[in-house]
Amino acid sequence: MDDIDRKIIKILSEDARRSLSDIGNAVGLAPSSVNERIKRLGASGTLRRFTVETDPATMGLPVLAFIWVALRENADEDLFRSFVAESPHVLECHHVTGAWSYLIKIRFAQPADIEPFLAALKAHRFLGRSETILALSSPVLGVFVADGDA
Repeated sequence: MDDIDRKIIKILSEDARRSLSDIGNAVGLAPSSVNERIKRLGASGTLRRFTVETDPATMGLPVLAFIWVALRENADEDLFRSFVAESPHVLECHHVTGAWSYLIKIRFAQPADIEPFLAALKAHRFLGRSETILALSSPVLGVFVADGDA
């Protein structure tokens, strides 16, 4: 990956609907060259998908929370992973190091809606302990684009 690839990724992360011509003008390449680079970045797995960014609040999901989860000693980890993958409220789930097993990022309509989610984790006998943190705001949101020194 070179600096032009990084510029293309940055442009696409800001607006994935930009035309190949616009991107080409911004990076100094012909649209066909931009198209080939995008195909190559996709084939290599660098670009995984093109998506839209929504405003969760306008969709009725203004509450963003993070749940630290420590699994029970005898919890079925594969079933836990399946459970969170199938939950429409789970945005991300990360297997982490340290005192916790997982970090889950969720969205709900109101804080009280988190309780049934935690109750379901308990009912399935996944949960050893947890800590829930509500996000008050998100001052920085973005897509990772490594600089040339990476």
